[in-house]
Amino acid sequence: MYKLIGEAVETALALKTLVANANHCEIVMAPVFTVLKTVADRLEGSNIKIAAQDCSTEIQFGAHTGEVTAEMLKDVGCSHVIVGHSERRQFYGETDRSVNLKSKAALSAGLTAIVCVGEMLADREAGRAEDVVKGQLLKGLDGLTVADVERIIIAYEPVWAIGTGKTATPEQAQEMHGFIRRSLVEMHGKEVADRVRILYGGSVKPENIKTLMSQEDVDGALVGGASLEAESFAKIVNYK
Repeated sequence: MYKLIGEAVETALALKTLVANANHCEIVMAPVFTVLKTVADRLEGSNIKIAAQDCSTEIQFGAHTGEVTAEMLKDVGCSHVIVGHSERRQFYGETDRSVNLKSKAALSAGLTAIVCVGEMLADREAGRAEDVVKGQLLKGLDGLTVADVERIIIAYEPVWAIGTGKTATPEQAQEMHGFIRRSLVEMHGKEVADRVRILYGGSVKPENIKTLMSQEDVDGALVGGASLEAESFAKIVNYK
């Protein structure tokens, strides 16, 4: 929850220049709802796509004051939407059921859903990390077809490493990413699982992006605080 319209546009335009030659990856910005349309318009024709940070479980327009449908997000220029972010789960009552409904709503509107999973510190210390993450995958992706799953991105967020300065080691990230990939194989087969991109999110910085991206099953990053400044975000994009 950062940046008013002017600040968001300034950051977006600065990033646009800094990553103009980046063609090795997909670049997505996820500003707050109030600036989505303005930023999307200013970035039109660039190599930067726009994501919303959340969407409604509801597909039809109706009496749902305060909610924003996936179709509305597409209408203002979004191509992606983040679903089930750890902060939504931790502070705003997001459940695996609502993640599932939001993922389906996003897909029905033609958006790519970035579905977040991840364990709390207590889960990891109790040896339950894999069980928690697998449960989130099974429930969050329940009812999705093979074609649906090919249109989603998974983001692994160890909650204990978000905004704390702590980062999962590259080996810890790979261990969980590999587990997620194997779980997707069980759910939808190897061919589909190999095509699903799995992002790492948790205190990603210019200083650690290269080692994280060197891991076999780390396909990208869900960048938090380091994305607030165009220069640091660009260093992450241009890490090679």
